[in-house]
Amino acid sequence: MNIKPSLLIIEDEPSILRGLTDLFVFHGFDVKSEMDGKKGLTRALAQKYSCIILDVMLPSMNGFEICNAIRQHSQVQPILMLTAKNAEEDIINGLTLGADDYLAKPFSTSELVLRVTALIRRSGLSGNDYTLAIGKHVRICTQKLTGCSYEQEMRYTRREVSILIYLNQQKSPVSRDELLREVWGYKSTEHIDTRTVDIHIAKIRKKIESDPKVPEHLVTLRGEGYQLFSCQS
Repeated sequence: MNIKPSLLIIEDEPSILRGLTDLFVFHGFDVKSEMDGKKGLTRALAQKYSCIILDVMLPSMNGFEICNAIRQHSQVQPILMLTAKNAEEDIINGLTLGADDYLAKPFSTSELVLRVTALIRRSGLSGNDYTLAIGKHVRICTQKLTGCSYEQEMRYTRREVSILIYLNQQKSPVSRDELLREVWGYKSTEHIDTRTVDIHIAKIRKKIESDPKVPEHLVTLRGEGYQLFSCQS
């Protein structure tokens, strides 16, 4: 017996919620939903879902507050936020607070299904727990998602650790498109408009660099991509 992936949708527009529910039920999901922010957070914290789709504008509690509260409870819960079209501030806020990805309204339902399924597929890390060493001052426990950076305790999201592990395995620079394919799990990036990678890289630099504005470990090589110099040897 196959267990259906579980999905929580927190969205206050009845027509959108009804359409999303029908869409994901059709694609084989077990869908739960809430239209109120506080009720949505209560449901989100009551169990782990394969993914949570979270709108920004909600009654009683907005999506940013909900995302932040979920991340205080769990660093591994996959979260996709729905934002207003071209609302760059909303996008940055959501990703900074720990959302794994975002999609701007109005959106293609096929792209939303693609994003959610890719997020679920890549939400776990395979392999045994180990410590990722970056330079002399950064240590990250890859399964516990915790570490020490310049004598400060740090917590990481699953996505941040996935990015670092992938970059650490490469000997050459990695492009944004390659990260979207290999870490986010998108089969094609041709029509994907996302600043997710850039914002995640900025978040990681704040945690692993002594000076994020002048990175020594996670560097950008112009025209080539990102490269992690972990200096483990």
